[in-house]
Amino acid sequence: MTGITGLSKKHTFVLAIRDADVVAAALRQALAEASPEERPGLERAAALVESTASATESGLRARWVRSRLAAVGFTGDITSVAAVKALRQAEPKLSLLAAVQLQKEAVAHPE
Repeated sequence: MTGITGLSKKHTFVLAIRDADVVAAALRQALAEASPEERPGLERAAALVESTASATESGLRARWVRSRLAAVGFTGDITSVAAVKALRQAEPKLSLLAAVQLQKEAVAHPE
């Protein structure tokens, strides 16, 4: 997930978009057609997709928050005011309320 839609100064909702089912179907098709040499790598990829597909929306948002903080070089305490500031620096259209809500989700879902 590279971004989250719905972020603006007027809106604080965040919509997580998933396509794990599409990726899983493509991997299953590839496995069905794979040579013996390709199977181990494709089986590993399929297992990874399955394990991440079960993530909750709040867990996905928490992961997104951490990735946005990393993108601006933030390495401090995620519970801090500085983390909210860094998140808003990473996503300038993010309202203060939305940033705080996302921060809370990230705190509630440790890595």
